[in-house]
Amino acid sequence: MKISKLDIPVRIDVPGATARQVLNFGDASGYGVMAGEYFPLKEGADISPLLKGLENDLCQSPHWGYLIDGEVTVTYADGRNETVAGGDIFYWPPGHTVKVGKDADIILFSPQAEHCKVVDHLLGKLSG
Repeated sequence: MKISKLDIPVRIDVPGATARQVLNFGDASGYGVMAGEYFPLKEGADISPLLKGLENDLCQSPHWGYLIDGEVTVTYADGRNETVAGGDIFYWPPGHTVKVGKDADIILFSPQAEHCKVVDHLLGKLSG
């Protein structure tokens, strides 16, 4: 699920301040501690090969984030693709992979335990 920052509904609009809010943007209940993450990724980066060996060969951590700039295509377990572009906020549920279409700067908020398992798996693949 993604939405451009300018498509987020305006809740408050007063001189000098605007507040935009989208409701029901993923569910973090039951996940515990969250990690804040920053990923600069180069065009062409594809994490799919590094996810081999995880459940369904996909990232099983949900992520909430903001794509500062660039373009990333997310492929979900059901085969659906979604392209996230600079200026979009997004929620990626468990069961996805990503490929970078244009150099991207991504801010992520992820459940720490779940995403650390994935990152440790990636590190193992990179060093092995």
